[in-house]
Amino acid sequence: MGESVLELSDRLWDGDIDTSTHHPLFSTGTLEEVAPGVAFVPSFANVSAFATDDGLVLVDTGSLPFARLVHQSVRSWDRAPLHTAVYSHGHIDHVFGVPVFEEEAATNGWAAPRVIAHEALPNRFDRYVLTAGYNEVVNQRQFGLPDLRWPVDYRYPDQTYADRHDIDVGGVRFELHHARGETDDHTWTWAPDLKVLCCGDLFIWASPNAGNPQKVQRYPREWALALREMADLGAELLLPGHGVPIAGAARIRTALTETAELLEHLHDETLSMMNAGARLDDIIHAVRAPAHLLARPYLRPVYDEPEFVIRNVWRLYGGWYDGNPAHLKPAPDNAFAAEVAALAGGAQRLAQRAAQLADAGDLRLAGHLAELAAQAAPDDASVHATRADVYQRRVQAESSTMAKGIFGWAARESHRQAGGS
Repeated sequence: MGESVLELSDRLWDGDIDTSTHHPLFSTGTLEEVAPGVAFVPSFANVSAFATDDGLVLVDTGSLPFARLVHQSVRSWDRAPLHTAVYSHGHIDHVFGVPVFEEEAATNGWAAPRVIAHEALPNRFDRYVLTAGYNEVVNQRQFGLPDLRWPVDYRYPDQTYADRHDIDVGGVRFELHHARGETDDHTWTWAPDLKVLCCGDLFIWASPNAGNPQKVQRYPREWALALREMADLGAELLLPGHGVPIAGAARIRTALTETAELLEHLHDETLSMMNAGARLDDIIHAVRAPAHLLARPYLRPVYDEPEFVIRNVWRLYGGWYDGNPAHLKPAPDNAFAAEVAALAGGAQRLAQRAAQLADAGDLRLAGHLAELAAQAAPDDASVHATRADVYQRRVQAESSTMAKGIFGWAARESHRQAGGS
């Protein structure tokens, strides 16, 4: 028999392995019963299942590509009808499993399952339909999946709530709590009699996804408050939306509290500099996450990263203007690039200097010059070859999925422009 998901959790916690090789977003595996009457399905987005006398309760239901696999996994453990599904939030990797259970219910003459979510979730689904094209592009870029297609049909909840909603299914109590964090529609679920906490994506075995550069607003301060509230529950089993479970009250409290500390530090230091009149550029290059927190096995920046969180705090309080007056009503990018290239002696000179900077290890500055060169000479294959090389080096130097995705997309753009396939 292979390693159990709780054994894997122990090894991650102890540092025997790390999330760079066991990425929390891409873990898939077989269902395991992690406590009596409680099962955990590790997938692109995890699913937690509870057996009750009235049928199953699921917290999250899986993504569209894995919906039938999740259903088969649950059915290998328990054959009872699905009674209730709770959406932890409306991201598409969490909300596409219910129709498979509904098909089964209709075939067997069972009552249809009900779906419960926060009252802001239907608006998210409406927005996803409105912005389907944009979401398709940015998720292709973020995950390096050019064939990804964004869905436009959603299973809306049957019942919504505002702040808190308690349910009893087959003698098992569940408390549903709203929190603004990664999303405005987040629900964390507490089963007090079982001491099991389902936190959704408020904890994911990675530096919190509180700064995603291509997505809508995140809420780090309220996120931290929710983490501290959960930390005080005394949970003995934590089932996250991504990554592996954590067993043991002391470990759970530590993980949630330190995640809150990281968010609070980034929020408070950014806001302090904003209040002092600093520009966004000043803040980005001054505020740093505490090194001891980023060294924790569950807070490494393998998906999002602290620098992006700083930008999201600015956006929350300060809007889109970054404090640089040249950016308020700027010239077109290609016009600015052409002027800089003319001053430098041509786009080739910019590209050559970008290559020199990249060789010297200054990839940030190299990126600026490579981008200017390509904007000034968009049809120059050699310029694009340099841009592709610079951004490929940036991919290799980064740890977060988001940075790797964006830089990799740019590298592939220029690789094609340079004559590659």
